[in-house]
Amino acid sequence: MIELNQISYQHDDFKTYFDFNIAAKERVIVVGPSGAGKSTLLNLIAGFVYPQCGDIILNQQNVTHLPPSERPTSMLFQHNNLFSHLTIEQNIALGIKPSLKLSANEQSLIGHILEQIGLKGFAGRFPEQLSGGQSQRVALARCLIQHRPILLLDEPFSALDQALRFEMLALIDQICNQYGLTLMMVSHYLDESLSYFSRCLVVDNGQIIFNDHPEKLKLSENQHIAKILGLKIG
Repeated sequence: MIELNQISYQHDDFKTYFDFNIAAKERVIVVGPSGAGKSTLLNLIAGFVYPQCGDIILNQQNVTHLPPSERPTSMLFQHNNLFSHLTIEQNIALGIKPSLKLSANEQSLIGHILEQIGLKGFAGRFPEQLSGGQSQRVALARCLIQHRPILLLDEPFSALDQALRFEMLALIDQICNQYGLTLMMVSHYLDESLSYFSRCLVVDNGQIIFNDHPEKLKLSENQHIAKILGLKIG
């Protein structure tokens, strides 16, 4: 569960205000023009920035002033941030053991997650030996191994072609079902990928201007929403 109660945050001259609830296990896509505040919204939830006022409640716990490590969230960024000098196993291990001194059980867990994401046998490889889609799978595995119930994705598949993007969305869908995750994903795509989500938030100028089922987005008669998203209405 994600609850933002009258959250205000300002950086330089840019102001944001968010007030909404997301149910546990819900899957939400966040769209809007560049610079609208989409990433800021995820960063507020994850704890990478702190609001000037308001409360952030995650899974019934007030986390407004807690650091990212103490929140029930994991976040996957547009750039996978894999370390080139570390193996795939070590990159994933950073999610649970920064010292990289793994027990046999932890090594087994990483092997199991690699199998789940379709990279069985890749533990000893290095990031330069992976494709873009495989790298994002490894970054996703690093999130999953933390076993946190809220998964935040900030345009993680924008560098992938359409086929790989839909492949990753199907994998995310499977993982959310398996682990019962609450999902928020920032995206700039308004296509068939919307079918993977139960709700769509449109962010513009630091505020949410649409909060409803994705199918209703294209039925909206709001000309402003249509203009900023490039939708055809009427």
